[in-house]
Amino acid sequence: MVNPFIRNHQYNHIKKQVELLRRACNTVSDTKVVESVRYSTHDKVTALFPDSAEERDLVGSFAEQSTVEQFQHYLRSLEPSLLAFEQVTEKQLQKLFPKNKKLKAPAMQAIDFRRITYIGWMDIATNKMFLAYHLDGKLVGVEGRFTRLNKKSTCFLCRRQEEVALFSAVTRSKPANATSDYYKAIGNYLCVDSRTCNSNITDVSALEKFIHQVVDK
Repeated sequence: MVNPFIRNHQYNHIKKQVELLRRACNTVSDTKVVESVRYSTHDKVTALFPDSAEERDLVGSFAEQSTVEQFQHYLRSLEPSLLAFEQVTEKQLQKLFPKNKKLKAPAMQAIDFRRITYIGWMDIATNKMFLAYHLDGKLVGVEGRFTRLNKKSTCFLCRRQEEVALFSAVTRSKPANATSDYYKAIGNYLCVDSRTCNSNITDVSALEKFIHQVVDK
C-alpha cells in the first residue's frame, strides 16, 4: 500500500482534471476528442508525481474510466492516500504571532487537516487576517490588514471568482539604506472564507512566493 502522498492542492487539481474528462465522456460524441481529453488530463495528473511510478499509476488510473460512478469511485479510492496538513495546536499558532497577545485562533477541532493547504482566519476585532503554512519544512505565519470588498473577484491563491478581501501584509525586508520608519506592504485579493479557498486551490506557487516576500529578510 502506498503511504499518503497527495497534498490537498494536488487532490483539487486531480478532481479538476477528472471533471474535465467526465464532461467529455458524457457530452462529446467525437471519440477522437474524448481520447484527446483523456490523454491530456492523464498527463496533467501524473506530472504531479514525477518521482514515483507507483504513485503515477495510482493517480492516473482514472483515465481508463468513462461513467460518473466510475469517476466517483476513483476519487473515493484516493482518500487513504491524502497527505494531511501537519496538525498544529492553538498554542503553536499563538507562537507564530507573538505580538498579538489576545489572538483568537480558529477552532482546531473543526478543521479537516486532509482538506487544507493552509490555515487561514480573520479576527474582526483587530481587522486582521492570519495565514499559517508549512514552508520549507517549517510552520510560518503571515498576518495583515484586510478590507472587505463585498463583491466577488479573483483570489490570488486559488484563482477562482469568490468573495474576497484585500489582504495587505508588511514585508520584513528592507533596502540597505532604508530609514528606521521604512515599510513596504504587499496587497492581494484573498478569499474571505479559507475553507472555500482550500477547496479550490490547485497550486501553491503563488502562496509560497507571497510568504517568501513577506517573511524573508
